[in-house]
Amino acid sequence: MIKLPTALNAILLFSILCFSNAWAHENETHYDRIHLSVSATAQLENDTMVAIVYAQEEGGQAAELSSIVNKRIRWGLDLVKKHPEIKHQTNTYSSNPIYSNNKIKGWRVSQSLRLESQDMTLMSDVLGKLQSDLALQSMQFTVSPDSKNKQDEKLIDKALQAFENRAQQVVKKLGRKNYKIVDINISTSGTRGVRPQYQMRAMAMDAKSAPAISAGEQTVSVTVSGNIELE
Repeated sequence: MIKLPTALNAILLFSILCFSNAWAHENETHYDRIHLSVSATAQLENDTMVAIVYAQEEGGQAAELSSIVNKRIRWGLDLVKKHPEIKHQTNTYSSNPIYSNNKIKGWRVSQSLRLESQDMTLMSDVLGKLQSDLALQSMQFTVSPDSKNKQDEKLIDKALQAFENRAQQVVKKLGRKNYKIVDINISTSGTRGVRPQYQMRAMAMDAKSAPAISAGEQTVSVTVSGNIELE
């Protein structure tokens, strides 16, 4: 018969006890647990404007069309680069065949330019100028990350206080002494942009007019949810 050292016996015994306690804890029935969920909301002004303008050409020679589109987009970039307040980025370039009776009769070449700025007056002015050779595809208003983060901090404090108040209300109403938080979750929402709809063809014809701007506001919220256990 193999005899285990005393130290090893002690280790095995300790491991068994720990496993037994953990199993018992996991299978312990919990009573008087209550799920709570509260929210705090605020209206936040959209302070950022995002616009997309584009150049598009149709014809029989793809290479020639590509050259024209590139020239128009470069012109737009040169104009925008004069204003450091406006972030800019060229988007996907596309060259697609145009079919007629299952045969290629021509090509459609296009490329877009994305603009973003918190200076909406400047953006409106620049867009008016860009429309002399580019068309306005879309315009969207949203909240900047800095503004959203600052508002979230305030709402988190407000929502946590509301969660505590709700828990105290339950404790008092049910005649208990106190409560402890079992788990808690904090989630935020908001920052979906407001996008006015524009008809591309109409905007392209109205070349030199600056678009009317009304940024509006949106609702941002913080939700605190979790479980408490009454004592």
